Amino acid sequence: MSTVIALPARSRAHLNATDLHLSRGGQPVLTGVDLTVSPGDRLGVVGENGRGKTTLLQVLAGALAPDSGSVHRTGTLGVADQEMPLGGDRTVGELIDLELAQVRAVLRALESATLALVEERPGAEQAYADALAAAESISAWDADRRVDISLAALGAVDDRTRPLAELSVGQRYRIRLACLLGAGHDLLLLDEPTNHLDAGGLDHLTARLREHQGGVVLVSHDRALLADIVTAVLDLDPTSDGRPRTYGGGYAGYREGHRAERERWESEYRDQQSERQRLAQDLSAAQNRLSTGWRPEKGTGKHTRATRAPALVRAVHRRQEELQAHVVDVPKPPLRFQMPRLDAPQGATLLRADEVMVHGRIPSPRSVLLRAGDRLVVTGPNGCGKSSLLAVLAGTLAPDEGSVQRKRGARVGVLAQESPPPSRRRAFEVYDAAMGRLVSSGELDEAEPLGLTQLGLLPSGAAHRPVSELSVGQQRRLDLAVLLGARPHLLLLDEPTNHLSMALVEELTQALAATGAAVVLATHDRQLLRDTATWPRLHL
Repeated sequence: MSTVIALPARSRAHLNATDLHLSRGGQPVLTGVDLTVSPGDRLGVVGENGRGKTTLLQVLAGALAPDSGSVHRTGTLGVADQEMPLGGDRTVGELIDLELAQVRAVLRALESATLALVEERPGAEQAYADALAAAESISAWDADRRVDISLAALGAVDDRTRPLAELSVGQRYRIRLACLLGAGHDLLLLDEPTNHLDAGGLDHLTARLREHQGGVVLVSHDRALLADIVTAVLDLDPTSDGRPRTYGGGYAGYREGHRAERERWESEYRDQQSERQRLAQDLSAAQNRLSTGWRPEKGTGKHTRATRAPALVRAVHRRQEELQAHVVDVPKPPLRFQMPRLDAPQGATLLRADEVMVHGRIPSPRSVLLRAGDRLVVTGPNGCGKSSLLAVLAGTLAPDEGSVQRKRGARVGVLAQESPPPSRRRAFEVYDAAMGRLVSSGELDEAEPLGLTQLGLLPSGAAHRPVSELSVGQQRRLDLAVLLGARPHLLLLDEPTNHLSMALVEELTQALAATGAAVVLATHDRQLLRDTATWPRLHL
C-alpha cells in the first residue's frame, strides 16, 4: 500500500479561522477570533499573559477543538510550542528525522519511483515525474544542509548521536527550531520562538522568517522581532466590544491603531459616564423640586404649590425613566500607567563608583558617575557582570576593589530581574507596608506616597489578592509599584521588561526618558536598546 505524503501547497497555502470561541473552567479564553494567513503573511499575536495566545495556536494546529467556529488549513504545517519534552531515549538525529519526516518521505518516494522507472513498470514515468516535482518543491536534498546552518547559527548541538536527555531545555528547543526553519513548511506556528536565543540566534531567526515564503503565525512579547518581521498584528487584549482586533501595517501599524482604539474607548466611556451623571443630577433636582412643592411652608401659596405637585411627579418619573434607559454599555477601560514625579537635587552627584571590581563577577575595573537626570545603559552577554555592577551601585554587594560614594539622603531604587518569593499578604498590604517604613524612617513625607491603584499598575481586584495568587506579570507590576512609590532619585533597573506587557513597557520607556531621576538600565531587550539608542552605553 502506498504512503500518502503531505505535499507543500506553496502559492495555494492558506490558514483561515472564523469566529473562534473557547472557554476553560467556565471562563472565556477566545472570543470571536478571526484571522487569515496566506503565503508571505507574517501575523503577530499579542496580548497579556492568560489572554489565550498559546491556546489559539493549539486550535490553529488542530491539537485543540474550539467550542465553536472553524479552522481551515491548506499546506504543510510546522509547530514550535513553548514546551519541549525530553523525548525519552531519542537522540538529536532522531529528533531531526522526526521534524524532517515529510522530507524523508518525499525522498523515499522518489527513490521508489526511480526504481520503478528503471524496472519499466507501468505508469512509472508519471510516478517519477510526480515524485521529482514533490522533492524539488521543498528542495528536499538541501533540507539537512539548511538545518545544519540553523543549528550552527542558533548555537544548538549538531552531534546527531547525543541523547536528548543530556541536553538542556534550551538546547532541545533550539534543535527543533532549526529543524522547522530548514524543513520548508508552508505554514509555521511559533510560540515565543526567541526563548533561549542569544543575539546571533535572534538575528538568524529574524532573517529566516523574513525569507520564509509561506505563512507565519507568531506569538511573541519580543517587540524587536515583531517590529522586524510581522505584516499584521492580532491583539487579544480586551477591547470596548470584547472582540479581538487585527491591525495592518506591521508592528508600527499595531501601535498606532492600538493607541487610537484605546483613546476612542476612553472617550466613549467618559461620554457615557458624563451623560449618566447629568441624568442623575437632573433626577435629583426634580426630586428636590417635588419635595419642596409637596410639603410647602405654612402660610400663603399653599394651594398654588399643591396644584404643581402632579406636574412635578411626572417630571420625576420622566427623569427616572431617562436614567434607567441610559445604559452604560462601554466597559471601563484597562488601567493606564501613571508615572509619579521623580526629582533629584539638580547638579549634585548622586553616586560615584571608582574602579570597582568583584572577583569572579566584575573582573575589570569599572567606574560610573551619576547626577540628576543622567541616563546609562549597561550591556553585555550573560555572565559579564551587569547584575553584579547594579548590586554594587545599589550597595547590596561590596566591591573587592575600588570605592562607591552616594550622596547623603539620596534614595536609590532597584528593580531586580525576578520578583521576591511571594507572600500570603495582599498586594496593597505589601505596598502600604513598604511606604509606611519609608515614612517612619523619615525618607518620605507623609503626603508623598501614592495609593497603589493610583499608579495604574494593578487594578483594585488584584491589589486585594494575596501576592502568591497573582500572576508572574502582576507580581512584577507590584515590584515596580513599590519601587516608584518610594520616589527614588536614582533608578537601577535590571531587565525591566521581564514579564511586563508590551503596552506597559512602551509607557514605562516613555516615562523613563522624561523623569528627573537618574536611570541605569541593564537589558538584553533589543527594542528597549533601540528606544534608548541616544543614552550613554557601558559595555561589559
